Amino acid sequence: MPIIKHIQIIQAPINLCFDLARNVDIHVKTSFKTKEKAVGGVTEGLLEKGDTVTWEAIHFGIRQRLTVKVIHMKKPTLFVDVMIKGAFSSFKHTHQFIEINDFTVMIDVFEYKSPFGPIGVIVDKLFLKKYMSDFIYSRGKELKRIAENNS
Repeated sequence: MPIIKHIQIIQAPINLCFDLARNVDIHVKTSFKTKEKAVGGVTEGLLEKGDTVTWEAIHFGIRQRLTVKVIHMKKPTLFVDVMIKGAFSSFKHTHQFIEINDFTVMIDVFEYKSPFGPIGVIVDKLFLKKYMSDFIYSRGKELKRIAENNS
């Protein structure tokens, strides 16, 4: 199971960073490259424990839908969402926040399992892990930009 870990240091308060990361509207803004939008469940505002959201986006030229559920939340330091329906066999995305002086360390850990067994493993190695890493890194940099301009 591939694991992608991204650490982003943000010069902004932990509460702001936490809320931006779980804000559906901000998620849409930070994933503009894939034309992502919320089409089901919670479609605006802040996600809370137990909430689901269905995202629609274009990946690899194909419009796809993915439904996730927030299964754990400890404000303002941690929330976890898991896929309940979508293209992956499974995924778990842990969002952790640590406050150090005037900075917030945002840690994303994305664990996923590709569909199609051995073929999925090959797809991971050829391009999917890099694609997902780039997506998570890009969102992290955009969250940093937004947080630092709003603090």
